[in-house]
Amino acid sequence: MEGTESVGSRARRFAKGQVVLVVSAVLAVVSMLVVPPSADYVGYIDVRMLCILFCFMAVVAGMRECHLFGAVAARLLAGRRSLRALCLILVLLPFFCSMFITNDVALITFVPFTILVLGMAGEGRSILPVVVLQTVAANLGSMLLPFGNPQNLFIYSRYGVGTGEMAMLLAPYVMVGGIVMCLMCARFATHEVHVDISRDRDVRSRGFLALMFVLFALCILTVLHVVPWQAVLVVTVLAIALTHRRVLARVDYGLLLTFVCLFVFTGNIAHIDAVSSALEGLMSWEPMLASLGISQVISNVPAATLLSGFTGDWQSLLVGVDVGGFGTPIASMASMISLGFYSKTEGADTRRYLVWFTAANVVMVAVLVCVYYVIGALRALPYKS
Repeated sequence: MEGTESVGSRARRFAKGQVVLVVSAVLAVVSMLVVPPSADYVGYIDVRMLCILFCFMAVVAGMRECHLFGAVAARLLAGRRSLRALCLILVLLPFFCSMFITNDVALITFVPFTILVLGMAGEGRSILPVVVLQTVAANLGSMLLPFGNPQNLFIYSRYGVGTGEMAMLLAPYVMVGGIVMCLMCARFATHEVHVDISRDRDVRSRGFLALMFVLFALCILTVLHVVPWQAVLVVTVLAIALTHRRVLARVDYGLLLTFVCLFVFTGNIAHIDAVSSALEGLMSWEPMLASLGISQVISNVPAATLLSGFTGDWQSLLVGVDVGGFGTPIASMASMISLGFYSKTEGADTRRYLVWFTAANVVMVAVLVCVYYVIGALRALPYKS
């Protein structure tokens, strides 16, 4: 009996710590009952994305091994300031950085940093709302440029879109959303907080840290298709294994498995004939709203890939899947990264997190949909020279 109870207790702890993985696994298994396993499953998995994500997580784990983020916190945030100013800085970091290093990487980098800093400031209760807003910020900032997120890269390549053309289309959404995001941050208290991180002031293993920066640059070049992902994967694994092998054990393999489960789920959904017929009808009606809605169920990256075969209106598709990244946790795979990190913090309340997450995302979706229709109305006005 004790052994059984011990196994059950471990299972409950695992499920509590890997909520997203458990849910995604259930979705994958249910979809397999409708679409039985076959050789097609191999094509579901985006191996390139998973390998790039692994490399980024390994490199960031290496940077954390060197106490880089503690040192950055000491330089930027140590001392006294208002809680509101502290939280705003933490939210703006992923907002701007996600434009260049993707929303996934921005969250992998700054959510652990945030948990560290707010813990040091004695503001553990602020971790939940700040991480929620960081997720919103990363998904918003990553909209602007082609390499900010996977769906932008796909549409950029699929339709031969120009970089400036894409940025001009999405800039109004990023600017208006950024204003709303800052207004959300204004709700934080103004009392003064003290961040004391003297114990993490110094960077360790500077030679290894320099290696991590080189690998980080290679990862970015891989996202831009400058360097083959296979080469970067091999170099990253070998470089870390030969220098600080224990860093490889700190990669979140549960997150990678979560992505695999979701790829299986979304791949199976696309193979249901009735669903395909319905998608064709939706895209002929209103591609932006259809893309937004479908992203809520299968996430925006698979939605972009799936729906591109049903429309030539890349602008509406792009806006739809980017705005569709807000909403449910599954709408953007980057959102699961934040949830995964938060669920592992001491005293994490996943249910409360989802309430906050839903509220912030509903507001952002409503605002950005309004921006879409306002822009459409302005373009429809007669032009007067």
